Amino acid sequence: MARILEKLFYGNIRPDQHIHPDNPEYKLLNEKISKCIEAYHKKLSPEEYEELEKLIDLLGKSTSLYSAAAYKEGFRLGALMMIEVMGVEGKTGGDSRE
Repeated sequence: MARILEKLFYGNIRPDQHIHPDNPEYKLLNEKISKCIEAYHKKLSPEEYEELEKLIDLLGKSTSLYSAAAYKEGFRLGALMMIEVMGVEGKTGGDSRE
């Protein structure tokens, strides 16, 4: 356990760097996105394409914030399940979100 705590302390744990969806649909979707962006790059003026890039960046930031919130909620849920499985639910008061 100490190894993972040390990694966490020193900032060496980056779960987002280890996420590689194995769903074939994920790869196809990213290929479609790349083709669409490439097509827009050819169709739009440089100014219009720059605006599109700004929109894509905003969508990326939004997705990142959502993913971080989902990760935290999943972690909380996992911890609550561990507490329940270990039989300490009554001692902690349970999940206040019910």
